[in-house]
Amino acid sequence: MTTDRPKPYLNPYLAGVLLGVVLFVAFALTHSGLGASGGISRLQVAMTSVVSQAHVDHVGYFAAVGGGDRNPLDHSSVAMLFGTLLGGALSAFAHRRLKAEIVAGPRVSPRARIALALVGGALMGYGARFARGCTSGQALSGGAVLSAGSWAFMLAVFLGAYAVAYPARRLWN
Repeated sequence: MTTDRPKPYLNPYLAGVLLGVVLFVAFALTHSGLGASGGISRLQVAMTSVVSQAHVDHVGYFAAVGGGDRNPLDHSSVAMLFGTLLGGALSAFAHRRLKAEIVAGPRVSPRARIALALVGGALMGYGARFARGCTSGQALSGGAVLSAGSWAFMLAVFLGAYAVAYPARRLWN
């Protein structure tokens, strides 16, 4: 008998151990940890180079990634980014959790939820580049190698989340 109900989530302790193994393998194979912002930055540089390679060559940050004859897509972070997207989609499909939806609280319209998500995503993207890594890169990879900056970053993330959670809760209840 088949059911359309989603399969239960993985035990969080087992998931944590598996994530640690994946992080270890990532360090062993790529000599860097996990994270998405590096791959996304490389995609941005590649798209910019299509429009104006001269601009990429002129801006120091872009030039280091894709200046001259360097291919910004020739990096393990780009493969990891696409692998994460594909693996997440396949897992969601296999566990019957893949669907298009807008999740919002009863006091937030779908349009407002999309606007808030876009603003939040833009702020997180800027913050990730400013902090030299996204939350996964900072917390998992930086935390695993005991980077003081990564631990300070995560402390700031949790403090910021707690500061915003109480006033924002009315939107979700």
